[in-house]
Amino acid sequence: MKVLFATSEFTDFAKAGGLGDVSAGLPRALRYRDIDVRVLLPAYPEVIAKASDITIVAHLPGRAGIEPCCIGQTFTHDGLPLFLVLEPSLYQRIGSPYAAPDGHDWPDNDVRFARLSLAAAEIAAGTAGMNWAPDLLHVNDWPGGMAPAYLRWQGARIPTLLTIHNIAYQGLYHRDRMQTLAIPESAFDVNGVEFHDRISFLKAGLFYADHVCTVSPTYAHEITTEALGGGLHGLTSGIAAEGRLSGIVNGIDETWDPSRDPHLPHHFEADDLSGKQSNADLVRTGLCLRHSDGPLFGVVSRLVHQKGLDIVAETARDIVYEGGQIAILGLGDPDTEHMLSRLARSHRDDIGLLIGFNESMARRIVAASDFCLMPSRFEPCGLTQMQAQRYGTLPIAHRTGGLADTIQDGETGFLFSELSGEGLLAACRRAFDAYDDPEVLSEMRQAAMARSFLWSGAAEEYARLYANLIGQCLPQAVPVTRRRTRRATDELATAA
Repeated sequence: MKVLFATSEFTDFAKAGGLGDVSAGLPRALRYRDIDVRVLLPAYPEVIAKASDITIVAHLPGRAGIEPCCIGQTFTHDGLPLFLVLEPSLYQRIGSPYAAPDGHDWPDNDVRFARLSLAAAEIAAGTAGMNWAPDLLHVNDWPGGMAPAYLRWQGARIPTLLTIHNIAYQGLYHRDRMQTLAIPESAFDVNGVEFHDRISFLKAGLFYADHVCTVSPTYAHEITTEALGGGLHGLTSGIAAEGRLSGIVNGIDETWDPSRDPHLPHHFEADDLSGKQSNADLVRTGLCLRHSDGPLFGVVSRLVHQKGLDIVAETARDIVYEGGQIAILGLGDPDTEHMLSRLARSHRDDIGLLIGFNESMARRIVAASDFCLMPSRFEPCGLTQMQAQRYGTLPIAHRTGGLADTIQDGETGFLFSELSGEGLLAACRRAFDAYDDPEVLSEMRQAAMARSFLWSGAAEEYARLYANLIGQCLPQAVPVTRRRTRRATDELATAA
């Protein structure tokens, strides 16, 4: 199979969230299954700086207000092919893939990601003038959402798959951008791209894609509900009823191994956790926390409302009172950062906070902690809870989305259903009880570390889904056996 994987992030070069990790991990795992997958990515400054030997393989014309572009080809260090959408006026900017350094979205994000979507559609349809075309197009989240629509509007029948990593981000733009984005007037309809009198990139993907996938089975159900469907639950529930909605849990890469992680000062294994305690001592020292024989609770997260960090702040006093400490690392919205800064100042010896993100420190906190706090309001998949279990760190998490699918309550972590300070505190008290019983704690840690969350499992499920979609879009096979039988009968009749 040949698959074009279109994404707005790729961890090797440019990452804003978990999508970058998925875009780097899944295509690599698919190639081990002999799938010819190639990644399509905007050529941000970080990409140009890190990529080498970029070869121009196509020149794509503009359309309406969408700029023309070139497609460059390069390869990752391990040979994964990348196609880069090269258009300096759209992508050569300092900032994140989506926002300027001040945190505000680029005002022309609609054109920037319409260009990505249109390039994906042109390559998939075989109209880009390249010597390679895929059997299937796999797009991700709202930045790629217009690609299935562009394909449908030009009459191409290449099968398309949309993966929703977070339905809360939908790519909404004013209806007066229709002509700029080369959207036909007839498509501004409830059966099209229209969403509350605006253009929705994500709805376009949902409506026009052949199949929709989310990043966990529980989240696949949740997006069909009014509470967590982001206003699109009517459409998603219809897609589910048609059998066109799946949930496949993400994976984590093989470097999440406590016995050889280069970011850890001290390595350890399930049968010898002395290195885990040594890492904890270093983390406490680095965050200026007092020495403690109590449990360390880690938080490595985007500091945003979704992650339930206000609930952590609400329970922090009780966690500290009962002998625990909290180590927090993350970057996010100013209000959440200020709230956690005030919390850390009020408990200087027992709550440490680092605003920002550092891969080495993130891994050290995950490895050093006894428990990992994840009271997310919703969590499509989540990676930290899987990474934590590999390091013998037991997650304490709200029973939602991928958290519910990847944590075995009472065996490899602790789940709670009531999203409140009381709910989180009750789960933390269960964790304190386990910590005070060395036999129980050891059994849970070993069970957690024995779990495998590698990309190979997800890749196998995606490969099956790809094969089914490609098979559904193939022309009906000619009944060769029947034709041969009839021909043989005619020849016998003639001979007679």
